[in-house]
Amino acid sequence: MDALKASYGDVSSDSDSESDPTLPPPSTSTSIAAETFTPLPPPPVSLLDTPSSLGSFDYLQSSQVNRVRSFPHVEGNYALHVYIPVHIPSASRKELAQFLERVTALVPGLNVVDVDVPLSSLVRDNSKLEQVALGREFHISLGRTVPVRVHQINSIVSMLRQRLQSQKRYWINFDKWEIFVNDDCTRTFLSLEVVKGGLFEITKQIQAVNEVYRLHNLPEFYKDPRPHISIAWALGDISDTLKRMVEEEMKRYLVGSSQQKPIFTTKFSSILCKIGNKSYEICKFHGE
Repeated sequence: MDALKASYGDVSSDSDSESDPTLPPPSTSTSIAAETFTPLPPPPVSLLDTPSSLGSFDYLQSSQVNRVRSFPHVEGNYALHVYIPVHIPSASRKELAQFLERVTALVPGLNVVDVDVPLSSLVRDNSKLEQVALGREFHISLGRTVPVRVHQINSIVSMLRQRLQSQKRYWINFDKWEIFVNDDCTRTFLSLEVVKGGLFEITKQIQAVNEVYRLHNLPEFYKDPRPHISIAWALGDISDTLKRMVEEEMKRYLVGSSQQKPIFTTKFSSILCKIGNKSYEICKFHGE
């Protein structure tokens, strides 16, 4: 029912906000359905399905623009996604590229997330692999990707800024390779997960986003969130194959090491909210 309410808008939300100027306005013409059924036509049954946060292809993700949504397009609805942008430091890309090269040899069906380029087409040139697969913007989702109505946009953005603007700078450690499968088992994702450093702070931010979603009758995030960035994807559920391969590679990675170190570390710098084709800056740190 939350998704159903979201499709018709929260009547308690601000209703005088303006439409996103970058998006086509909802049609004002009278439809055949509206003439036949009054006062309002029934919504699509599929809109009752809960949106999945791991359609990490909702980027949706320019970097976020090719994501595959788990909900149908409805005129007047726009996809909402709240996330932390992440960039992999250049010093870490060479080692990650070598890992991806070994993975691709064992799992040739992997594609670069968001760009949808086969990894196999990049492994012959490490510079291309580093640039295309690892040199772009990634994201840590702080909430599900869900449909919202135009009149909810200003209210959502305002509340997110209210609750998240006073964030402190912190380090995010990506500690391990992990495999995720989307809710309908149509895609498997090769990801880097935050296990220690930054986990507490990100969890608090997810809780703040959940509060805003709740106030707008939107479905909240998973109860036990596992912050991560997705690097590559493959069709279907091939999680068993990828997990075996990742475990073997991680054992190799730890040989001769007395202490496990993060795969890479980056500083939290901002939170962005993408609604349709427009991005909103929720909070941002400038410089150090």
